[in-house]
Amino acid sequence: MLEGPVSSTVTDPADADDHSGVGIGPRILSGAPVVSLEDHLSRGGGAALARALELGPEATIAEVNAAGLRGRGGAGFPAGRKWDSILNGGGRHHFAVCNAAEGEPGTFKDRAVLRHNPYAVLEGLLVAAHSVGALEAFIALKASFGAELTRTRTAIAELADAGWLEGLNVTVVEGPEEYLFGEEKALLEVIEGNEPLPRWLPPFLHGLFATAPQLGWESAEAEPGHDAGHESNPTLVNNAETLAQAAWILANGAEVFRSVGTDESPGTVICTVVGDVELPGVVEVPMGTPLRQVIEACGGVADGRAVKAVLPGVANAVLAAEHLDVPLTHEHFAAVGSGLGAAGFIVYDDSACMVEVAAMLSRFLYVESCGQCPPCKLGTGAITDALDRIRDGDGTDGDLDTIQRRLEVVADGNRCYLPVQERELISSFLRTFPEDVVTHLDGRCGSDRVDLPVPKIIDLANGVVTYDERQARKRPDWTYTD
Repeated sequence: MLEGPVSSTVTDPADADDHSGVGIGPRILSGAPVVSLEDHLSRGGGAALARALELGPEATIAEVNAAGLRGRGGAGFPAGRKWDSILNGGGRHHFAVCNAAEGEPGTFKDRAVLRHNPYAVLEGLLVAAHSVGALEAFIALKASFGAELTRTRTAIAELADAGWLEGLNVTVVEGPEEYLFGEEKALLEVIEGNEPLPRWLPPFLHGLFATAPQLGWESAEAEPGHDAGHESNPTLVNNAETLAQAAWILANGAEVFRSVGTDESPGTVICTVVGDVELPGVVEVPMGTPLRQVIEACGGVADGRAVKAVLPGVANAVLAAEHLDVPLTHEHFAAVGSGLGAAGFIVYDDSACMVEVAAMLSRFLYVESCGQCPPCKLGTGAITDALDRIRDGDGTDGDLDTIQRRLEVVADGNRCYLPVQERELISSFLRTFPEDVVTHLDGRCGSDRVDLPVPKIIDLANGVVTYDERQARKRPDWTYTD
């Protein structure tokens, strides 16, 4: 078991579409925390890198593709296809980046993996770097992630002493608290020493230290690096869990990886469960496990209470109680109008008011919007103000009209996904819980839970979750009140 987050598995997942993996144990979070490189080697560590070096880039990527590994965050893009786009994406200089700047509310799984076994993450990063022909690799974490930074730096030093790096420089980057630090285009800006402000083009088109233009007629030039000295520097960005899963695949084989999960979403997934549950924690389960069983693995809600809503982070639509039996796969979550995201689940029981939750999360997205795209910053601000008035009992039908109009245009010209999150999340609250909105418009609410904390996790240990209390004092310009 982990010293801190719960590392467990649901032992009887209901059938999804095929092999859901009844009784399968954790793969990435198995056993006690790995304390040294020697410990990692004693558990089969090193096999993934050795296999990748034996196979070479093309065959390694083919193995990841055969496994069907999907990114363990965001939209679940196929990892092998992402790697191939870098290897064959042109440019003379490639980079590989581990995104460990975890900031999605309700999510702690990448930090759990780094606390449990940073060697697995780094081995996956080395496999990825060799596979895409990277000159250099980076791992980016928030400066506040003290325990994870210490473990990561210690592990890198051990790998260097053992000769694993073979001339590949692996740099640890400490970044800010901003939510957008975890957005891959903004993350590259931080690595380059800038603020976390998303650039226009994705990393596979405009990577680290790129000199190729992003916009205008010059962006249509021939292959960067061959005309006018421009370089696009295609850069691979994967999160910590994805890289650990990739290492597991190379060590154990694509067929074994696919022995659990579903055809479209194979393997295991590491979930975070917080909110109104008795034992908040991190659990690793086979893809296809019902959401209800993951919540129950973390104690479920208190006796006498029922689940009212589950949020898969703040990037997808809210789920109502009727969806508790949805299997944890990208295809099943999409079928109910939501998304699996980073598998971080915020549970609210029937004592919570969804207007309160919607206003709190809308304010989070408004505050964390960088302001480069006016429809986003102005729109999230107007939506938040309207929700605040409705929450406080001062709302009118005009506020609902304002919210609807702003939701229609909030993502116009967006550089990143944040305004799309606002649109999908807030519209889902209004659609799923209209009765809560009506009670507030009538000036009454049956819930006495106010000032709900933003579920931005700074620690999760022994069944106790600690949220970032400073988030409530953060202003839209990223400063803080006294």
